[in-house]
Order: sequence, then structure tokens, then C-alpha cells
Amino acid sequence: MKVPCYISATGLVTPLGFSVKDNFNLLLKDISAIQKHKDGTISATSFYAAMLSEEKIDAQFQQLGNPKKFTKLEKMMLLSLGQTLASSAVKISAKTALIVATTKGNIDALEQDSSFEEKRAYLPELAKKLVAFYNFTTQPIIVSNACVSGILAVAVAKRILTTDLYDNAVIVAGDLVTKFTLSGFQSFQALSDSPCKPYSKYRNGITLGEGAASVFVSKEKPDSNAVQILGDGTSNDANHISGPSRTGEGLYRSILTAMTEAQLEANEIDFISAHGTATLYNDEMESIAFTRRRLQHVPLHSLKGVFGHTLGASGLLETVIGLEMMHQKTMLPSVGFDVVGVSKPLHILRQLQHQPIDVLLKTASGFGGCNTAVLFKKVS
Repeated sequence: MKVPCYISATGLVTPLGFSVKDNFNLLLKDISAIQKHKDGTISATSFYAAMLSEEKIDAQFQQLGNPKKFTKLEKMMLLSLGQTLASSAVKISAKTALIVATTKGNIDALEQDSSFEEKRAYLPELAKKLVAFYNFTTQPIIVSNACVSGILAVAVAKRILTTDLYDNAVIVAGDLVTKFTLSGFQSFQALSDSPCKPYSKYRNGITLGEGAASVFVSKEKPDSNAVQILGDGTSNDANHISGPSRTGEGLYRSILTAMTEAQLEANEIDFISAHGTATLYNDEMESIAFTRRRLQHVPLHSLKGVFGHTLGASGLLETVIGLEMMHQKTMLPSVGFDVVGVSKPLHILRQLQHQPIDVLLKTASGFGGCNTAVLFKKVS
């Protein structure tokens, strides 16, 4: 039997701010977190990215504990978790799951000048720190599946709540801009030489970003601000280690599975929060997949032009913004978009629109051919 699952509390830490409210207020003003950086510890040349100042993180973290005892990513994730736990007022029990989503975790602990032990780079070590800090009593669940990790964690939460093992779940996702991640994308020649431009004719690569996001998922319907997780789908297109299917097969099947479970037709979806990395192949693939599912007329945006690509955190970060759009009855534009540069023209928003969103589709795609789609519905 299908068990309804709801998201009722969220948290966000990004270069734009340390709360969902702060982030959304700046998004309404069309402000981007992407800036040009000169940091010799990360790159020999200047680069564009959306990065948080560790000094600002430490100032915020003082209210929780000693900043020196935790890595930058751990502090970001703990701050986000604190917001969600406080807002949900959940009493953590043996039936509360903690799901940790990330691509690279504390990868910076492997740098020679790191003040932390190398073992801190292991994802279970990261999860242990989060568990101990907030006194979770269950073993953490780690989701690390490239850039779909954050939204895949939502699908995992929905599925484990259909069992009797858990009553609720807290999801936290986070990733950093580091020497390792930046050099990796440089080796692919996939980094943009300016702030990225998703779906644009002039796009030439991604811009990296960092952030942390969290949500509370429960079987119990909240009294207000309830959003139900209607359906999900995950598929691997088995095309190439770093290149998506040219026919959008994996994303198409993920969306189809989510829509079938949710029993929704294309005309019932109000908005798409797309992946939109601004690489030539990803954006083209998405345009094909959306068109195959007859979604080309649904309003759509990518938030990569604001936050950059936050890797494993992106799916959850963008979901949190999407849920806030539903609550605020506001559709945010796709920053950086100008001239259509994909073969299947989509309804990409250029300007802010005040319009109700009852059903939201969130999609993500990543290295290795992974694709995930989740449908959300606002309920009274």
C-alpha cells in the first residue's frame, strides 16, 4: 500500500545566505552568488564560482559549537540541519532516519595543508559527525550517486518510509568547491570562462558552487505548508561515464516512472526545476527528454546561473527553492538564459512570474548516466 509522505521543513546554507528566507529574498531581486575568484590553493588561474566565506560560516557556527573542530562542509551541513530540525520540531527517535547526500564530502581533507585527518574524507566519517552532533540513534544512510545524489535522497526517504522501520527522515546534502573538483572539470574542459548560461546558444560549460540543504520528510501530514512527494523515478542511460544519452533516454524514463506513479499527465505539471548545467550535451539532452514527455510547454528554469553547480547538493538545494516557490506562488527565472541554444525549444522563464505552482517536477542528471525525477504536490 502506498504511504503518503510530506516535506514540511527545510534549511539552506549558500553564498547568498544562511536561511531559506534570506536566499529567496535575494533570488527575488535577481541576485547571483557567482563571482570571480582568485585562490591559489584551489587554482593557479582565476575562476568563476559560487563560494562561501569560511569566516562567515564560523561566525554563524559559533552559536552551535567550536568551529575549529569541524570541516567547512560539516559546519555548512550542521547549520542547515539545525534549521530543519528546529522548524520541524521533530523528536529524534529510533524511527528517525538521517540521510546524507554528497558527491565528494570532505575531499579537501586529503590536501597536504589540511588540519584534519585524511580519514575525514571518508563519507561514513562525515555522516558520523552529523549523527553525533544531533544525537541521531539510527545508522545514517549515505547517498552518493554523482549529481543526482540530493534529489535521489528524497526518493530514498519516500521509499524507506513505506516500511515500518521509520516514521520520518531528515535529509541533508552538501558539497564544496575544492582543488580536486575544480581540476577535474578543468580536465574535461567543461568549466565556463564566465558565469554559466543554461540553455543559452552561448553556453560553454558549468560554473561550480557550494552549499548545503536539508529537509524533513514524514508520514504524518503537517498542519500547514504541506508538500507531498507524489512519485519518483531513477534510471541509468548506460551511455558514457561523463556524457548523457543523446536521446535523453535515462531522463525520459525517470520522468515517465515518476508521472506514472503519481498518475499525472503532462498538462497537470505546473513547473519544472531542471538540472540545466550549461554544458552543450546536458542541456540538449534535457530538451529532448522533456519534449519526448510532452513537457516542452511547461515553465522551466535552472538555478545553476545563481548557485553554480553544487554537485550532489544541487538536487536538494534546488528542491528547497522549488518548495518555497510553491509556498510563495512565485516562479523564478532562469538566470543567464538569453538566446535559445537547444534543438527543442523549451518554455524557459526569462522573468519573475507570480503564479501558483501546485505540482512541481524536479529533475537531475549526473556522471555515469544517472538520472532522477521527483514530483511534488502542494496540499491543503
